Amino acid sequence: MNADRLIRRVLKPLVFLLCLGPLAWLAWRAAGPGFGPNPAEFLNRFLGDWAIRFLLIALAVTPVRGITGWAGLVRFRRMLGLYAFFYVCLHLSSYTVVDQFFDWSAILKDILKRNFITVGMTAFALLIPLAITSTKGMVKRLGAARWQKLHRLVYAAGILGCGHYFMMVKGNQPEPLYHGAILAVLLGYRVAVWFRRASAARRNARESMRAA
Repeated sequence: MNADRLIRRVLKPLVFLLCLGPLAWLAWRAAGPGFGPNPAEFLNRFLGDWAIRFLLIALAVTPVRGITGWAGLVRFRRMLGLYAFFYVCLHLSSYTVVDQFFDWSAILKDILKRNFITVGMTAFALLIPLAITSTKGMVKRLGAARWQKLHRLVYAAGILGCGHYFMMVKGNQPEPLYHGAILAVLLGYRVAVWFRRASAARRNARESMRAA
């Protein structure tokens, strides 16, 4: 079995099922020990945690590919990005349905008055066009260059998502700092690659001018 067939027939279905693992764990909790004394908060926090984790995992694809040289890893990026959006939608749905019971006036007040919700909603809004344009057909319609520029919004969404997490938690909890540190490393890698390419381009330009 060649590498392409291995990814398509084995690895992608396996990753797809693994990404559903958090929901399977929730189903087990619902059927067994339950969600504790505050189910709404438990669901909201759990789904939000996995939303930011999947977003970071999707952002990690490019650095890991660059470090390992495994080009096939990019085949998982769209799936992981869509799963991140999926869990963001579940996180938002749990807040809207379980926590607020479709009280749209209360939700609007929350968005306007509570900064961490404002930041979280902004991150969600940035992810919507990325999910809509994730298909190969949309890449062709937009053109590769415009598509890549649009999808750089994921960096802002990641920053806002980590900011939302940090602002939301109470007390001295290290998890938001861990997520922020991971995001800083992933974005720092991209900045380092950009500087290295820019430096190489300037060096090549100088050498071309000297040769001329």
